[in-house]
Amino acid sequence: MPNLKLLKVKSEIALRKMGNKFGVDVKMTDEEIFLKQLNFNNINLIFDVGANTGQFGELIYKMGYIGDIVSFEPLSSAYNILKKRANNFKAWTIAERCAIGDFDGETKINISENSISSSVLNILNEHTSAAPGSKYVGTETVQSHKLDTIGHNFIKNQDNIFLKIDTQGFESKILDGATEFIKGVKGMLIETSLVKLYEGQALFPDIYERALNAGFKLWGIQPAFVNKKSGRLLQADLVFFR
Repeated sequence: MPNLKLLKVKSEIALRKMGNKFGVDVKMTDEEIFLKQLNFNNINLIFDVGANTGQFGELIYKMGYIGDIVSFEPLSSAYNILKKRANNFKAWTIAERCAIGDFDGETKINISENSISSSVLNILNEHTSAAPGSKYVGTETVQSHKLDTIGHNFIKNQDNIFLKIDTQGFESKILDGATEFIKGVKGMLIETSLVKLYEGQALFPDIYERALNAGFKLWGIQPAFVNKKSGRLLQADLVFFR
């Protein structure tokens, strides 16, 4: 499966370099900026929660990241593709198939037609009207774990940890299950929604305030999901560092 985002980023970088030759100041891509942030903060271990088929991990490795990644993904179909992708990178570990949340046990995850919009939470019309391919087509029951329970299994003493959460409205529950784990985290990328897309989800202001209260500062905002009809930004990735 081609990583279309990677192809897009590479083409944008090539255009920027060409523009620079002719004296045109073309801004860096969000991905280039993100990699600079990781390097500046000496991040060498990323917890990739909500890995889907491994688009994020493959992208940053091919952008030049040289540290470790441990990825978590609950969907069986996405998990199988994720494992194959990770085989190309020695430092990329795939945890056992599971959801990450606020308890240890079993949970049901809703499977979206496009896979990337799958969530433990019920999806709302605001989402499916903006992206018809996000509608649910099935469910799976999987094991769920707190990061407080299993996170230490993947950490060495010298690690500078970065936590990436992309879980379609379930972000606050993951943070609920990581109250101890997060004390050792140096940076975070959290997908947040500006409007309710999933039933019971926390929105941008709640996630932002929670990160600030945990000792983080906002370093960047990356647009993530836009309603193509109205142009309204529905989701954004927030990047934090201590």
